[in-house]
Amino acid sequence: RFEAGGYDDAFRYANKAAELGDAGAHFQLSYLYHEGTGVEKDAKKEVYHLEQAAIGGHPTARYNLGANEKNNGRMGRAIKHWIIAAKLGCNDSLDALKVCFRGGLVTKEDFAAALRAHQAVIEATKSPQREAAEEARKE
Repeated sequence: RFEAGGYDDAFRYANKAAELGDAGAHFQLSYLYHEGTGVEKDAKKEVYHLEQAAIGGHPTARYNLGANEKNNGRMGRAIKHWIIAAKLGCNDSLDALKVCFRGGLVTKEDFAAALRAHQAVIEATKSPQREAAEEARKE
């Protein structure tokens, strides 16, 4: 519904799912509030839903919280969010941590631990079925 422009329905369904604790729904709501798509822009509601999605284990929400902290001048908090997100398999967080490592903001030990955890998550999601689906999608 969201992609088809049915923002009222998308908001209603995402709101209901979020009430039931769905992390993906909280992430969708954060996007709607960030963009002002179907709702009025609201930074506080955006961050609230990002936090709820991150608590629920949504890696991109955790990455976005880190970006938000960085934009607000709280680099230490940003790095903590990115480490958690990288350990959940978020590539963007790993990239952000690489930049921080090169800039001397992240220790070698912290970066190595995040990298190992990221690789373990990626490895755990591999399967012959997923690889076949990926090949079929490329064709």
